[in-house]
Amino acid sequence: MTNKKVCVRFAPSPTGPLHIGGVRTALFNYLYAKKSGGKFLIRIEDTDKKREVSGAENYIVESLKWCGIEADQEPCRQSERKAIYNEHVTKLLKEGKAYYAFDTEGELLTLRENEEKKGKTFIYNWRNRSSLNNSLCLDEKEVQEKIENKEKYVVRFKCPSESEVKTYDIVRGDSSIDSSLLDDKILVKADGMPTYHFANVVDDYLMGITHVIRGEEWLPSLALHTLLYEAFGWKSPKYAHLPLILNPNGKGKLSKRSGEKNGFPVFPIRWKGEKEILGFKEIGILPEALINYISTLGWTPDETKEVLSLNELKELFSLEKVVSSSANFDFEKLKWYNHQHIQKTQNDELLRVLLNTKKEDDYDVVKLENAIGLVKERANTVNELWELSRYLFVEPKSYDEKSLKRILKPGGKEIVETIISMAGSESGRADSFVEGVKNSCIDKGFSAGQIMMTVRVVLVGALNGIDLQEIVSFIGLEETSSRAKEALLKVF
Repeated sequence: MTNKKVCVRFAPSPTGPLHIGGVRTALFNYLYAKKSGGKFLIRIEDTDKKREVSGAENYIVESLKWCGIEADQEPCRQSERKAIYNEHVTKLLKEGKAYYAFDTEGELLTLRENEEKKGKTFIYNWRNRSSLNNSLCLDEKEVQEKIENKEKYVVRFKCPSESEVKTYDIVRGDSSIDSSLLDDKILVKADGMPTYHFANVVDDYLMGITHVIRGEEWLPSLALHTLLYEAFGWKSPKYAHLPLILNPNGKGKLSKRSGEKNGFPVFPIRWKGEKEILGFKEIGILPEALINYISTLGWTPDETKEVLSLNELKELFSLEKVVSSSANFDFEKLKWYNHQHIQKTQNDELLRVLLNTKKEDDYDVVKLENAIGLVKERANTVNELWELSRYLFVEPKSYDEKSLKRILKPGGKEIVETIISMAGSESGRADSFVEGVKNSCIDKGFSAGQIMMTVRVVLVGALNGIDLQEIVSFIGLEETSSRAKEALLKVF
């Protein structure tokens, strides 16, 4: 089958929540398809029913959708294609390129143990297959009787004994392996379902996949997949194996345990399995930021601009620029990207995201949107927007001790009394209030520093927050007066 138009796929197994490494694989497939004007497909590889987890398929699709990665057609499922695999394995059996193997688990275990005693590893291949319990050393009648008697069997690939398997990978270049070192992989399991390797090759061919972009953990399978294509007489797709994403310390593949240890998730959105696990969405990471950051794990655009939208990534992406070296996951760098994308996001959109992740009972939606605009330049996550703007809605319940030490000096009480007086004055104006307090208190001999620090602690409870005048304009003179009176009672 030939297909000039680029067609790629993301083929996850529904065995649990989608790891961030899987998201990166899906992203690179998606970007390559869109850059090339091709198609991006999703195939659910659910042939291993023992490991399938309820809800995982829907979670995978929803996670990718949240990230902005959507397929060009509905996902297909390998579990619904059994007849297709049977048709193709029958072809290989008839042509002598595959065979029935009736060896029991006990028999194979004994063979492995015997080889281990000799310091060797048992490999089911050309060296021993003619003396084992399979259709290569049984006559056709015996084989049919075993099948009719419903003896358990698998179908194995008859790997060539003397062949140099040459492969090419876009990321890693040329390589070759002696086929005599390979084993006769199982194509169809005892339950009648195809193995990953067999279904993968058949589906990629029938779906017209032109480029297989997947994680480097599948690199050892490349020779087998190449041989299967040759066995069918099909043209092989081009391959690109992506580098691993490592733990922050560079030791080992990024894991859930490492994420928990370092205070970050490894899944895109909340997983509601036996144990609920938060994702990047729930801790306030924008999907645009997550996609932007993980695109840099193994690939970097040629330009100096770091903060890129999904559309910009589509225009810039190149498989040839993907590197083979692994990349450490850096949560601080992800937060930096998130900060940058927060600045580029409209306030109403940030409000929507905030209310979807953190439910606050006492807020005015319009005022909260305005508050977001005032504080977002300080936020690394969306969730921080509420904490950063809390003092705009709630008066201080306590006062930071270090901040109090800076203002508890002679004259502090008088500054607070001036705040109360001017806030309650009929001629008082919120838009110029802070400057008025400062000028009045300077005339009384207080320093500008002491005045401004006192006003800030009275209104915020600590020496942080946005511009003082913006705070007063937001909360109003009545609230300003109320907070000053409270501070006078509690502190001075």
